[in-house]
Amino acid sequence: MKIMIAYDGSRNAKLALAQSVSLFRCNAPTLILVGVAENPGDSTDANEELFQQGYEEMKAALMEGADFALQEGFDVDWVLAEGDARKMLLQATKKHEPDLLVIARHSSKPDGGIIAQSLSYFVDELDYMTFGKVSSFLARRVECPLLILPSP
Repeated sequence: MKIMIAYDGSRNAKLALAQSVSLFRCNAPTLILVGVAENPGDSTDANEELFQQGYEEMKAALMEGADFALQEGFDVDWVLAEGDARKMLLQATKKHEPDLLVIARHSSKPDGGIIAQSLSYFVDELDYMTFGKVSSFLARRVECPLLILPSP
């Protein structure tokens, strides 16, 4: 069994990886972590430096995630793609043909103020009705089962 996990090193991605490890441990799957370094909007030297910095940060996050999975006893591989996250994740599923794709749902935590809590409540209600741009895109196009994990 192969499980592909969209992984960017964020809090939600780390939680999704930990949940996947817990949920699928008994199946002993191979985990494939996929990160995407998005290309800058234009080709200036400043944007190239930002891209290279983002690329290296994504690579480090993938290696950290892979190390975690290895310590948990999983066979693991990682892929670092460049481009639009939606399209690169879809392309990765076509190339590696996983049995399942796992992604974390985007969320925001309120800062505790009454206005922030009210706005957060409204946004949370919208989140229950809709997906983000990546999960929505993948839900319509991916050819393998898709598991979207909420953050606590």
